[in-house]
Amino acid sequence: MDEFTGKLAVITGGASGVGCSLAFALAGAGARILVADVDAKALAATRDALEAAGATAHARACDVTDPSSLGDLAAFAFDTLGGVQLVFANAGVASGEAGPLWGYADNDWKWCFEVNFWGVVNTINAFMPRLTEQGEESHLVITGSANGAFLVYPDQPIYSAAKAAVQVVAEALFHQTSAPGNPVQVHALFPGPHVVETGIFDSDRVRPERFAKPSSAPDTGIHSAEDLRRLMEAFGTTLETTHPDEVAQTALDGIRRGRFWILPLTPATESQIKARTDAILARTDPPVPTIG
Repeated sequence: MDEFTGKLAVITGGASGVGCSLAFALAGAGARILVADVDAKALAATRDALEAAGATAHARACDVTDPSSLGDLAAFAFDTLGGVQLVFANAGVASGEAGPLWGYADNDWKWCFEVNFWGVVNTINAFMPRLTEQGEESHLVITGSANGAFLVYPDQPIYSAAKAAVQVVAEALFHQTSAPGNPVQVHALFPGPHVVETGIFDSDRVRPERFAKPSSAPDTGIHSAEDLRRLMEAFGTTLETTHPDEVAQTALDGIRRGRFWILPLTPATESQIKARTDAILARTDPPVPTIG
């Protein structure tokens, strides 16, 4: 897909962070935009900003943990707006786990997997049948993370486990849609190459009551990329970050090039992935990766 003019892009988690940047990048390339999110205030603000910038934009409240909510989103996109060419399964949260793994609250596991893993599965189930039946070139972009897909950070096992599962689903879906004549192309988007400046560190702002964190749970003290930067500086390490707008442009470029792996990496991260792979093949203990 070289041109996005007139195409309809549906973006879950589209009201902030990478999703919001995707919306503006696609709108700038001429696409029509349907942003979906659970954050009603941010959703309205994003739609208004898109319209102010001259985009054709729509907004729908959507909870990716609820299959019926995604079913309604797909119905609106196809039946009311006339069809979809780009779907971004992008919604994601961090559960803010802290301390030993065996002390994490069940709700931390459940919420993170409901959004990050089941949100992807629910999006696939809602959109893939319609995209396939539509019979025209379309693209499904799944937002993953090198954290989990390739590297395992010892202080983020819930998030890492969910993203590892997402990568398995993305690769399996890629293989299943690779037959000649299938109109849907699958892409795995890895935001980066550095820590991305999004609100994922403050995911509790949209955490529903049914997944409430116990009051006794320890606080990581990291609620923004800036908090992480200060913590790392205290230990003598510099944190490099990536703006979500850069991620969006990388995503559009990957779609244009027809790449499954939309995977910007620094040389340092590449070496850590290689070190982990080498350890697996050599049956040695896994190395501990560093953030950067």
